[in-house]
Amino acid sequence: MTARSSLTIVLAAGEGTRMRSNLPKVLHPVAHQSLLAHVLAATPKGTGTSLAVVIGPDHQAVADEAKRIRPDALTFVQAERIGTAHAVLAAREAIARGADDLLIAFGDTSLISAETFERLRAPLAKGAAIAALGFRAADPTGYGRFIVEGDRLVAIREHADASAEERKIDLCNAGLMAIDGHRALAILDRIGNANSKGEYYLTDAVGVVREQGWEAVVIETSEDEVRGINTKAQLAEAESVMQARLRKAAMEAGVTLIAPETVYLSADTVFGNDVTIEPFVVIGPGVSIADGTVIHSFSHIVQTTLGKNVSIGPYARLRPGTSLGDGARIGNFVETKAATLEAGVKVNHLSYIGDATVGANSNIGAGTITCNYDGFKKHKTIIGQGAFVGTNSSLVAPVKIGNGAYIGSGSVITRDVPDDAMALERNQQTIREGGAARYREMKTGGKKVEKKPEN
Repeated sequence: MTARSSLTIVLAAGEGTRMRSNLPKVLHPVAHQSLLAHVLAATPKGTGTSLAVVIGPDHQAVADEAKRIRPDALTFVQAERIGTAHAVLAAREAIARGADDLLIAFGDTSLISAETFERLRAPLAKGAAIAALGFRAADPTGYGRFIVEGDRLVAIREHADASAEERKIDLCNAGLMAIDGHRALAILDRIGNANSKGEYYLTDAVGVVREQGWEAVVIETSEDEVRGINTKAQLAEAESVMQARLRKAAMEAGVTLIAPETVYLSADTVFGNDVTIEPFVVIGPGVSIADGTVIHSFSHIVQTTLGKNVSIGPYARLRPGTSLGDGARIGNFVETKAATLEAGVKVNHLSYIGDATVGANSNIGAGTITCNYDGFKKHKTIIGQGAFVGTNSSLVAPVKIGNGAYIGSGSVITRDVPDDAMALERNQQTIREGGAARYREMKTGGKKVEKKPEN
């Protein structure tokens, strides 16, 4: 197929009024990506391919999303909504360039696959003028029916126009179509609007092809793959199908999902080897999870990078900008945001670490807060390697805790603590140089120990 050039036109001009939302329909999310993003990700790409997205008036947000996903995308505006064929011809300029294959897709069919687009193109290489995508409907009511003779497509009959016998047909029109690019304008320009709505229907292209003595064929796929989305209920159904796909793919890649049906994934989640996810975990967009990491129940993770052999939760919330080094531990009721925790860091209980860098092998005690917001701006907290922060401490940013420093329980730190110093009194009235080392020696009978006490 790579020897043939292609143009894919994605129709995304619909208002989606049945969604009862101000957001354009194709921008609604499934698995944390827009419906349009899923479709564009599946369309052909690379050398010899081009992409056009047909949008409605005043839908700049849709154009922006198309460009974000596919910077090579051209956008065309369908000023009037008078049928699917009319929408396709909004991209006449792109069609006229004469790609070998013209693919027509819809911006709300988020479950379509790249493989199906390739299957649609295959008959064109063998001389067919049209390949139309169909599916076997569990309940065909309301769908257009494929009228076939042998393996040839004769017509697409709308449900309202179908005879009683034709309505028994369960092979239905999915809407997606591939047209020989060199004959595309000749076909599309012959489609009329002699119907009750006065609209130009893409389905009439089959009749045009038959009149010319050319060949139209059917390619079948599953009903799930071509689910269109017009309501919030259908959006939820598509989400369910997508989640099942993502869970299956994760488990086939070696991820252990103890109760798969309770785990929510994003389309871009990246897993390493031997990852385990317990029940009731939500993984939002932008998450990468390295080998051997365990995510315990009721944790919520977004835009986060997890190193190897990390432990998260239960009941942890990792917000955007979090990065955890190998062997780090985030425990129950801990929240992080814009925080880098290096290898071996422990934050085991009831803490908030935001706008912070925590050095390797530091221990953050229960109830510790990095006070990063002064009411106007966010400020940074830097905690050095091997530091120990006792329970119920408040670190008022901007502040730096040195390497090996020891912060006593209940401290409020408002100025920098030097390396290996001890801060024991509220508001840091006393900082004892070398105090952390002397404290450790005292606790161990004069023996010097490198390991810091854990909370």
